[in-house]
Amino acid sequence: MFRLLVRHEPNGMAAGEIARQLEVPQNTMSAHLGILARAGLIHSERQSRSIIYRADLAGLRALTLFLVKDCCAGSAELCAPLVAELAPCC
Repeated sequence: MFRLLVRHEPNGMAAGEIARQLEVPQNTMSAHLGILARAGLIHSERQSRSIIYRADLAGLRALTLFLVKDCCAGSAELCAPLVAELAPCC
């Protein structure tokens, strides 16, 4: 689901369309979307009768940076190029 939303950036997708493309029941989809939203990986916006979901790329960057900072069994220098690329520029 998250990969699907990333592919549809920046327009996002309606919840029903996500469920249809992934062939998942809408109540199951709602639970998964809620988990991703609480994790800061997606956000939603109501447009008329639809709720449009979008991947939060800043949230993905922050999560990835958090995960790689303590990587490589204590040899963080192995991930230094990735950390530098993910770190905010300012």
